[in-house]
Amino acid sequence: MREIIIFPFVFLIKIYQFLISPMIGKNCRFNPTCSNYAVEALKKHGLILGMYYSIIRISRCHAWGGSGHDPVPSKKSK
Repeated sequence: MREIIIFPFVFLIKIYQFLISPMIGKNCRFNPTCSNYAVEALKKHGLILGMYYSIIRISRCHAWGGSGHDPVPSKKSK
């Protein structure tokens, strides 16, 4: 069920990665890139938390933000 819900969002990100990203160049300061981070966050945490992590990450991707390796947080076990 989760895969069906997140599929449209992942699909839109993939379109961005293959059509738009090559035209604007590699500008992401982080590893993995913000778009790859968003896909991984959606798959790992679902729609709501995945979108939250993605928005926080994208908001830090600017000239005065951080850089370097920044993986998606692990899922906490209950």
